[in-house]
Amino acid sequence: MSNWQKKYLIGFALLTLTVTALLFTLSQPNSKNEYHLEVKKYAYDEENGELIFYASGCGSCHEDPDSTSSTKLTAGGLALETEFGTFFSPNISPDKDHGIGSWSLVEFSNALRNGISPKGTHYYPVFPYTSYQGMKDKDIADLYRFMMSFEPSNKLTKQHQLIFPFSIRRAVGLWKQLYFYNDKSPMVIKSRGQYLVEVLGHCAECHTPRSSLGGFKYDLHLAGSKTIKNKGRAPNITPDQTGILEWTEEDIVNYLETGFTPDFDSAGGQMVSVISNLSKLSRDDLTSIAKYLKSVKQISSD
Repeated sequence: MSNWQKKYLIGFALLTLTVTALLFTLSQPNSKNEYHLEVKKYAYDEENGELIFYASGCGSCHEDPDSTSSTKLTAGGLALETEFGTFFSPNISPDKDHGIGSWSLVEFSNALRNGISPKGTHYYPVFPYTSYQGMKDKDIADLYRFMMSFEPSNKLTKQHQLIFPFSIRRAVGLWKQLYFYNDKSPMVIKSRGQYLVEVLGHCAECHTPRSSLGGFKYDLHLAGSKTIKNKGRAPNITPDQTGILEWTEEDIVNYLETGFTPDFDSAGGQMVSVISNLSKLSRDDLTSIAKYLKSVKQISSD
């Protein structure tokens, strides 16, 4: 082997090690938002905990599609089919071995706001922590206690069936560098309606288009997108002609209560479950949602 070839191999090896070390560092799980919450700091409001549970749509994704038992709502197992593969929602019942029963409030908050498990691994962003990062401390504490009051389920969480390289969980850290840690659109929450739509209801997760890597296209915020199961489309919910321009606030409230549109069509797909949850909110909260949606930027969709 010539000296030139030796230098080339050494240089290539050093470059490979440097790139590997850089990727390892960038993909390291770390908390964008540091919170040190203690349950004892917050007087438990069970009614608020229940409201946050339904407003956040926990049961929409984490219900057990194969069960009718009392643990159905949080036992998990729902298949979410995407172009990256199939995700299965985990058991979030208070079972200590198969659910979240052993989690502390800090660990619960870190999962919701930062997408990091108690074991220090990344959650895939199919779990909408990009929206939940804006949750209030008191709401997280109340939600935590409310969920810990559920009946435990010992159902095993299914393993995701993902396409390589998306099957490498550590790679989510690189995704976070692009779309989470360096958020291009930090949002200041100014109203109850905005909090319900953008944070708890995480409406953007379905109604905003994404890039090929799954990041939000912020210039098309709430303008409609293909559904998470890639079977149909989540419609434009901005006050545009292609969206809800002709809908009154009362039309929106009625839709969120009953599932019926102003032209007597009905909700379908995942929205059926979403409305089942949102219909449990007060009319004041539903009116706040309607007012906010009518106030967002008009964006035309194809």
